[in-house]
Amino acid sequence: MRLNVIEAGAGKPLIIMHGLLGSSRNWGGIATKLGEGRRVMALDLPNHGSSPWTEDTDYPMMAREVARFIEEHVGSPAAVVGHSMGGKTAMLLALTRPELVERLVVVDIAPVSYTHTFAPYIRAMRAAPLGSAERRADIEQSMAGVIPDPRVRAFLMQNLEGSPGHYRWRANLATLGAAMDDILSFPRLPDDAHYDGPALFLHGADSDYVLPQYEDLIMALFPHARLQAVEGANHWVHADKPAEFIAAVTEFLE
Repeated sequence: MRLNVIEAGAGKPLIIMHGLLGSSRNWGGIATKLGEGRRVMALDLPNHGSSPWTEDTDYPMMAREVARFIEEHVGSPAAVVGHSMGGKTAMLLALTRPELVERLVVVDIAPVSYTHTFAPYIRAMRAAPLGSAERRADIEQSMAGVIPDPRVRAFLMQNLEGSPGHYRWRANLATLGAAMDDILSFPRLPDDAHYDGPALFLHGADSDYVLPQYEDLIMALFPHARLQAVEGANHWVHADKPAEFIAAVTEFLE
């Protein structure tokens, strides 16, 4: 599989992985800023953005594809940043292929199962009138009853491409919807699994994705981890507080 990538900067390698229904495009400004000191590669994970679609998906598959990308296009250990679904992929990559991960940044996610499902979003997107809509705004408005938050709709609309009569979603909604249980969970690992490299778990202070009761599990799997909250940020930490996010990641990478 040839994963789509957007690159910025030069220097030691840094891989960025987006969350569910995101893409490399979401990281443009942040990738450029982090690229002042690193060679930044923002990936489209399988079934997202401009990367290939598959019939099914889970974290082992995504981690294998990212490992292959690092082996073929980087050739040395890379720092890895992952948000939400991308954070779980990054964690699994570090736990199963630690020799490829120089250091790890996990953004607002823990190695646990969640009930924060995106299934209603996917159903609303699949029900949108792509064939009859005359404007992008018509498609966004069709989802407003299910997704009242305009910021969430704007995020999802970044998946839309095409023109009237030819609109399509860039994300593979059928596969992602069918795999929702796998996406919400985290793979079962051997009892002795752990990653010994430096790790930063960066989470939004207003988010409920990284709770105090998850800290023991995080430290068992990542014994050199540091947990850090970003004040005023919710789940999309990098979008809510970009300057604070960049400062925290830059300090950790240095």
